[in-house]
Amino acid sequence: MSYLSISFSHKNTDIQTREKLAFPNEENKDRFLKQLVSDENVKEAILLSTCNRVEIITSVNSTDKASKAIIKKLSDYSKIDFDNLYDRADIYENDGAIHHLFSVASALDSLVIGETQIVGQLKDAFRFSLAKDYCDQNLPRALHYSFKCAAAVRNATSLGTGSVSVASTAVAKAKEIIGNTSGVKALVIGAGEMSELTIKHLLSSGFDVVLTSRDIKKAQMLADTYEQYVAVEEYSKLQDLLNEFPVMITATSAPYPIITQEMTKDCSFERYWFDIAVPRDIDDIESPNLMIYSVDDLQDIVNSNMSLRAEQAKTAYSIVNKMSLEFFEWLKSLEIEPVVKHMYLKADEIIEKKIKTALKKRFIRKDDEENIRKLCQTVIAEYLHQPQNQIKTISKENKCDIVVGTVQSIFGLKSDVNMSSSHDCEKFKIN
Repeated sequence: MSYLSISFSHKNTDIQTREKLAFPNEENKDRFLKQLVSDENVKEAILLSTCNRVEIITSVNSTDKASKAIIKKLSDYSKIDFDNLYDRADIYENDGAIHHLFSVASALDSLVIGETQIVGQLKDAFRFSLAKDYCDQNLPRALHYSFKCAAAVRNATSLGTGSVSVASTAVAKAKEIIGNTSGVKALVIGAGEMSELTIKHLLSSGFDVVLTSRDIKKAQMLADTYEQYVAVEEYSKLQDLLNEFPVMITATSAPYPIITQEMTKDCSFERYWFDIAVPRDIDDIESPNLMIYSVDDLQDIVNSNMSLRAEQAKTAYSIVNKMSLEFFEWLKSLEIEPVVKHMYLKADEIIEKKIKTALKKRFIRKDDEENIRKLCQTVIAEYLHQPQNQIKTISKENKCDIVVGTVQSIFGLKSDVNMSSSHDCEKFKIN
């Protein structure tokens, strides 16, 4: 088994490409994941699709064959040429795949370093695959360790504080442009998680917020969660609303643009629209006094953010490096421990056999049976203590399968022992 991650992000693709690669609903994700795990080279798969990235996280039999198969399926889905996708893709194998996963979970690979949404999005992607049986053991182990790594980074650094999301970056840009936000109305389109964050930052920046969504009940419920007043307008009024307010931020999950040239009127005042959805909510529009910012256009604030967080990022990467190594050591221990367990079980079988023979031949008395058994077990425990520790130490330095095979041969253990039998996946609880 090998770990394999294929990554398309703001680092290697433009927003037009990410739009075509995006998976806007669970039906698309489910269908794609089902296709992936049906391939003979792919054992488990998790799909992470956000506004800034598409990550295919897998455990595979052959990294080369699996990577080509996965990108071929992505090519079929997105209608992007295979060679184009293959050249763009960042492909990570084994150590590199785990290091990349831990970096993503810790928000070190994000457009905005330290943004707080990615670990939640990764947990949602994991839950989805786990519930659908697209991952079983290898990926859950890696994902849980990645969440542990992300928590360690948050505790050791201040990367998770301050303006650290695409939503907050968009609001920061709007505030920078507007200056005095008192009495300035900002329209938010959508009632999902990104809109929730957007409203929070708009209110804290002094804007008056107006919310609209196709789901008016969900919009009203979201508005009611804030202490400050958030106005809710019917989605049917969207065209009028667009041409009434100076600031608009849209973050829906629509698979196509919801704002078109026909909806846009010429206005005498300056307007600033922020499209933080992928696929984009705003079509290609030209209008006087209108500036449109997509996710990629927020790079100037992102660059400033990165320079301020550079020192913290060094600390975070050292944690990622350390925990990546720890993860593989832990995996090796999972393979060694069942062998050690079977060494003791084998010893117990011999002890029981010899005690029965000794009782039958009256070499020992029945009253002494339990004490003799405990004595034998104590002798075995002391005798195997050093070999046990040596096996664990050697397994970290050499190929684990060689160590396991040698020990099985020396002690006459069954070679078909299920190495994961005593380490069945936990009932994965995702906090």
